[in-house]
Amino acid sequence: MIITWEAAVLALGAGLMIATVTTPVGVSGAVFLLPVQLSVLHVPSPAVTPTNLLFNVVAGPGGLLRFRAQGGLAGPLTRMLLIGTLPGVVLGAVIRVFAVPGPRVFRLIVAIVLLPLGLWLCVRALWPAPPSTTGRPLPGRAIIALAVAAGTIGGIYGIGGGSLLGPILAGRGVPITQLAPAVLASTFLTSIAGAATYVVLAATTSGTIAPDWALGLLSGLGGLIGGYVGARLQPHLPERVLRLLLGVLATALATLYAVQAATF
Repeated sequence: MIITWEAAVLALGAGLMIATVTTPVGVSGAVFLLPVQLSVLHVPSPAVTPTNLLFNVVAGPGGLLRFRAQGGLAGPLTRMLLIGTLPGVVLGAVIRVFAVPGPRVFRLIVAIVLLPLGLWLCVRALWPAPPSTTGRPLPGRAIIALAVAAGTIGGIYGIGGGSLLGPILAGRGVPITQLAPAVLASTFLTSIAGAATYVVLAATTSGTIAPDWALGLLSGLGGLIGGYVGARLQPHLPERVLRLLLGVLATALATLYAVQAATF
């Protein structure tokens, strides 16, 4: 696909701005890049999903390099998330291609995923739970099961699952400084697996399944820069403000896609 310079600048700028805001809490930003890909850049469905996964692949190292320098990548949480999300994202890619190819169904899935996520982030930002009510940390098997579910949804939706895992684990008392690097690492590696699955499916299945390489790489380049900046800013940014911003954006996008799914 040949793109105009306006689309190239928009993809680069959107990736940079979104990743700068979302990386400090471990979210790659693909969850918020999706409506830009669909409604502004007009990436067809289901090719929009592997395009978003390609964004994660290119953008991920920016934040990860900074988190690694801060010593945040080592630990059992990263390993447990990878054990669950890697097979989950492959399953989600297969479901996306063969079970939910229509744009109306896809918009409804977007709304279902984003609405509870957005409301959860808003509530936790405005009314933080006291330490005594955050609950005990989840056992390892529960974290792996949660990672499988998040990876599957991420494979369908093109987000790697990080935006789902982050708020749930944070609500169970996992510190953001520990959570963000682990979730971002999981998103990065599962996005590689998911994007590769879509490439294989594109070679064996008819339809617009392969990623839009130009837009994915350009938005990913912006995300690469923004991710490094966001990870570097993490120690200096108030967590409540970031959570509230993410919650408001997610809730607004969920509402938009729910209306579109109901009217088109």
